[in-house]
Amino acid sequence: MKWHFDDFIYGSIDGAVTTFAIVAGVVGASLSPGIILILGFANLFADGFSMAAANYQASRARNEYIEMKRKQEEWEIENLEEQETEEIREIYRKKGFKDELLEEVVRIITSRRKVWIDTMMKEELGLIEDEKNPIDSSISTFVGFNLIGLIPLLPFMIFIAMGIDPNSDAFVYSTVFVLSAFFLVGTIKGKIVKKSKIKSGFYTLIIGGTAAMVAYLIGYGLNFLVQ
Repeated sequence: MKWHFDDFIYGSIDGAVTTFAIVAGVVGASLSPGIILILGFANLFADGFSMAAANYQASRARNEYIEMKRKQEEWEIENLEEQETEEIREIYRKKGFKDELLEEVVRIITSRRKVWIDTMMKEELGLIEDEKNPIDSSISTFVGFNLIGLIPLLPFMIFIAMGIDPNSDAFVYSTVFVLSAFFLVGTIKGKIVKKSKIKSGFYTLIIGGTAAMVAYLIGYGLNFLVQ
């Protein structure tokens, strides 16, 4: 299996946000800590699997679409050679190539079929092929979702295992843990995309924290209305 960190980060952020949103909503509604674990684990496996399946279908659909377009370009080059040659000429004319240089570029590209097709795929259709396996992509998403999504539940699991009332400080620890996870995931994302790790960390922290706050306020508001 080939690990895809972009899909891992995507799953991690979503897993942490949705699981903590459940924790915050249940705490805001003053419900039993046991409900937190039930809903939390249900979310981890059900939502995590759903995200992984959706990622798999999206990746596979993209690969199939690119393959279909590639075969279409192959057919056009085989049957509409002059028209496709003119399209290459027009593409590079717009890039500033002129006269002999333009004709030389067109000659070189059209003399090699794979280069010709690759050029049409990228320049005409804006499609860039990659070797990402849909299965590897979905597994990376699922692992990220469950691994990081488990963090908000850890304090409640530990408190219950130790026989301590989770209503005391478990939510505080859960908040600290998940905010740290948001920041850590953000810094990793920043490193992967070669941007400021601190800025990316705080950006992810703000988004995740906002989602958690909204969930908590909704839970608290619904509890207030019910009472």
